[in-house]
This record gives sequence, C-alpha cells and structure tokens, in this order.
Amino acid sequence: MATKGVLRLSVPFTNSWRSLFGNPLRVTCVSVRSAFTERNDDSALKAISTSLVPYRSKSTEVAPAPTSIKKPYSPFQGPFSSKAEYALARLDDLVNWGRKSSMWPLTFGLACCAVEMMHFAAPRYDMDSYGVVFRASPRQADVIIVAGTLTNKMAPALRKIYDQMPQPAWVISMGSCANGGGYYHYSYAVVRGCDRVIPVDIYIPGCPPTAEALLYGVLQLRKKVKRMNHLQAWYRK
Repeated sequence: MATKGVLRLSVPFTNSWRSLFGNPLRVTCVSVRSAFTERNDDSALKAISTSLVPYRSKSTEVAPAPTSIKKPYSPFQGPFSSKAEYALARLDDLVNWGRKSSMWPLTFGLACCAVEMMHFAAPRYDMDSYGVVFRASPRQADVIIVAGTLTNKMAPALRKIYDQMPQPAWVISMGSCANGGGYYHYSYAVVRGCDRVIPVDIYIPGCPPTAEALLYGVLQLRKKVKRMNHLQAWYRK
C-alpha cells in the first residue's frame, strides 16, 4: 500500500520569511530614509534623526541666567545732601525691616470675616512665617484688623482700642462690611465704613475675603511700612 509523502520545511518560518522579504522594520526605515534622500530634504532627515532623542534631557536643561539688574532692597537711593542724611536713610531701613518683619495684629473679629482671619492663622497659610502674631492686648499690638461689620454700638470701643495702641499703628479693613457697610449699608445700626472712626491703611474687598486676600493685604502693608521715612523727615525739618 503506497503511502503519501509529507513535505516538511527544513527552515524555520521566521528564517524563511526574513530570507524572502528581509527584516520588515529595517525595510520600512530604509524605504522612508531613501524617500527623503531622493528629495534631498535635509530638514526631514534631521527631524527623523532627532525624534528619538529623550525629551527629559531637553526639559532638564539649565535656564540661562537673567540679565536684568537686581533691584536694591532700600527704597531710599538718594541723592543725599550729606552723610548724615545717608546714615539716617540706613537707620530707616533697619527700623522698617524690624517693623515689617514683626507685625502683631490685635484679635478683633466682629463677624464672619473673623473666620477667614482664623484661616489665615491656620497651618495652611502660616502667618507666623511672616512674623504676624496675634496679641490679645492693644498695648502689645501695632496692627488692628477690622474683620466684620462695625456697628454704632461697637464704634466707641474700636476707637478706644485704637487709641491704646502704641504708635505707629496700622489698620487693615477686611471685608465689604468694614470697608463701607456691605449688605447692611442702609441699616440704622451699622457704620458705613470703619474709616469714619479710625484711619485705614489697607482695604481688602470681598464678602468674606479669602485667607489669600488677607495675606496679600498684609504683604501690601509690609511694602508700605518699608517706605516709611520718619527719621529722614525729622532731619529735614
């Protein structure tokens, strides 16, 4: 009985595929490169050669140094008429640096804005890192934050507390109610702005303003304190 022969391939399929058609990935790369070479497109070849460069090396490159001139710390740059005026300007810088770096506000919360003032004192914004420390006595405070609605009944107490603070003293009006009455502007019992009772240095809008807004107000007050020139004004009299 005759048996049918079985044809067996002595070469593996992968080798036979490569022998017939070559490496498909290599063929593709060569064909793409040859196509660009025929066009003599150097920019396209450059794009292909640099496309495999890791982007991490590009993102970690050192940025060039800024060419801008560093702004001096002191706002008092002259010209000065004498050496004494220059020395007093440096003393003003020293005194202002101590004042702006250790602002102690009075705990004076009147309404819902006081909650945001407490938020400013919490660890997220950490007012202690700016030298802001709440004090319970006006004798030890140099800033008062009017946080909330000021009523006619509370106005005399606010003025009395302000008078008990050592000078120079600064005032931050926090929120729409303290700025101008806010929602209660037409109420018979509300003062339409605490600046009718005490002088205000910084106004913070909002109802209520956020803790970030209060932080920005404190930073603005620090800039204002940095420009004080009490000793120079005394010398020029």
